[in-house]
Order: sequence, then C-alpha cells, then structure tokens
Amino acid sequence: MELDGITVRTLRGEETTFGALTGGRVALVVNVASRCGLAPQYEQLEDLHRRYGGRRFTVVGVPSNQFLQELSSSDAIAEYCSTTWGATFPMLEKTPVNGRHAHPLYRALTRHPDDAGRAGRITWNFEKFLVAPDGRVRRFRPRVRPDAPEVVAAVEELLGPAPA
Repeated sequence: MELDGITVRTLRGEETTFGALTGGRVALVVNVASRCGLAPQYEQLEDLHRRYGGRRFTVVGVPSNQFLQELSSSDAIAEYCSTTWGATFPMLEKTPVNGRHAHPLYRALTRHPDDAGRAGRITWNFEKFLVAPDGRVRRFRPRVRPDAPEVVAAVEELLGPAPA
C-alpha cells in the first residue's frame, strides 16, 4: 500500500512509518484541533478506538493548525486530549494538511474522493479517512460524526464479523 512507507512522527517525537504505526490495522485518520467547535468528536473517536481496538482497528489523530485552532506545543496537545477527552489513540505531531507544505500522508489521502466524488483539500478540522490494510480509502467530511451510521458501518465492513 502506498501509505505504509510514508514517514510520520508521533506526538512524542518518535519517527516511524504509517505502516508501522498502524500495524496492518484498519485506521481512521483524522486531522484534529483542540480549539475547534468540532472537538467533542474526540469523545466519539475514543469510543470507536476502544470498541474496535481489539479487532485490529485504530484511530490516528493528526493535530493540525491549518485552520489556526490547535495548541502550540505537543505537550499541551497531549495533555488536552488525554485530560479533556480521555484520548488513548495514537497521535502524530502537529502536521500541515493542505498546501505546498502538506505532509506526504495528506497529499496521498486527499487524492481520495468522498462519497459525493469530491477529492482535494481538507475543508476543515476533523476530516476523516478510513484506511483499509489493503490501501482502500473512504473519506468522510468534518461534520460527519465518528459515530455516524455510515462511518460505523464502513468500519465494521472492513473488520468483518465480530468474534462469537
């Protein structure tokens, strides 16, 4: 999969690849921002991470100040996410998601269209990309909540039936 080899850096400054970070799991990659009105989606993201984590699923948070709504330091972001929302899912360092300085991960992800057929720029914080281990990507716009039926159904479809 083309995304697996892309170098990323965690919120704690550790360099790895997207493939090593996700470990072959289904991943919901979300550009997050602490001071955004959509920040309550952190709670739903954590719920998904906990509900499906044992079934080879992970959320990957990607803090971005692209829309001028993210805290200034990695430590502040980590503390806000854990104390305010109880977030335990992996987070990357603060990352540009649009423009000529967009991270290679986002240059690759934004080539994928949403269900209406629109690809391109990230429109706002909390845009979601559901990435299958085989490289298929499904895109959900910011106002689609992580617990929306279409997101949950897409996650469950990729994970297959729950163990009995």
